[in-house]
Amino acid sequence: MRIVLVVAAHSDDEVLGCGGTISRHVECGDQVHVAYMTNGVGARGGDLSVEIVRRAAARDEALHVLGVEKSYILDFPDNKMDSVPLLDVIQKLEGIIDIVRPDIVYTHHDGDLNIDHRITNQAVITACRPLPGCPVQEILTFEVMSSTEWAPPAVMPFTPNVYINIADHLEKKCRAAGAYELEMRSAPHSRCIEHVRHLAKHRGYSVGLDAAEAFVVVRRIVG
Repeated sequence: MRIVLVVAAHSDDEVLGCGGTISRHVECGDQVHVAYMTNGVGARGGDLSVEIVRRAAARDEALHVLGVEKSYILDFPDNKMDSVPLLDVIQKLEGIIDIVRPDIVYTHHDGDLNIDHRITNQAVITACRPLPGCPVQEILTFEVMSSTEWAPPAVMPFTPNVYINIADHLEKKCRAAGAYELEMRSAPHSRCIEHVRHLAKHRGYSVGLDAAEAFVVVRRIVG
């Protein structure tokens, strides 16, 4: 059994980025934890108390669909993580890593347009630095549509080098994405259910599979 930690800036990123892979890990008997850096709605107007409750309910439903039993909310300011000293973010994340002791960590690509995604990536890379005793053996970054593909050309593009077969888990990924119906958009927006399916097919077809999720390996330690 492997211990897996998914570090997502916002609830829905975990599904869009690696929902099929989460489901696959759970089916294989791995222990999966998800840490959310923000509540995902703090930057919005209106009654935030209602928005927070709705987003939490969607998150719980999505995690139930994927089979995840343990999650953590760090509650940094939504879309304002750059207003917090990076050291504070790292230290809180280190606390989660000390509790979970993950073998493998999935998180955001460092070139994403969204500032919270980029800071989450920086915090993960630092918190998981390969010091003696660090449990993390592998770090992979995922793509999140409406952020990864919208980054300007000057940043490092998302160029995957690992593809995980999710042919048997694509429907669960789509169901989990459907739990976030208020966050999803209508086609032809890149963050729509149709595109979740098309992207999985594209990534799969790229490597001779029926459906896949793509990742960039940041570090892999083979002991």
